[in-house]
Amino acid sequence: MARIKLSMPDKYLFETSISVRITDLNYGLHVGNDTILSLVHEARIKFLAHYGFDEGNLFGCGLIMADAALVYKAELFYGADLWVKVTPMDYSRKGFDLYYLLFDKSTNKVYAEVKTAIVCFDYTTRRPLDLPPQIHETWKL
Repeated sequence: MARIKLSMPDKYLFETSISVRITDLNYGLHVGNDTILSLVHEARIKFLAHYGFDEGNLFGCGLIMADAALVYKAELFYGADLWVKVTPMDYSRKGFDLYYLLFDKSTNKVYAEVKTAIVCFDYTTRRPLDLPPQIHETWKL
């Protein structure tokens, strides 16, 4: 079976804590893939807000997720000391990738590695937009 492998960055621009709620658990009593995507969505919202943006307005364009890849490293349970690091990379004409590292800050135990492809999008015309050039100055590593 071929496995997804992500090349994770060495540096991140942002990190935040997120509480794992009892409702985040699936029938296996751990966090499942749908919840991992919800957790990184929460981290993405916090990351954007940290820079004064939201998914509806990044220098005048909206954002839409084009794809996602996630690699589990360990089971994640209710009450875990969860932190998420976030950074943008791999800029293209229409968007960029966001990388997320979900981990325990006290032990450095990694729970998951995630990458989402984010496309600049006009929700009125339903068309992709060019990446705003100001983004390179805003998100410098």
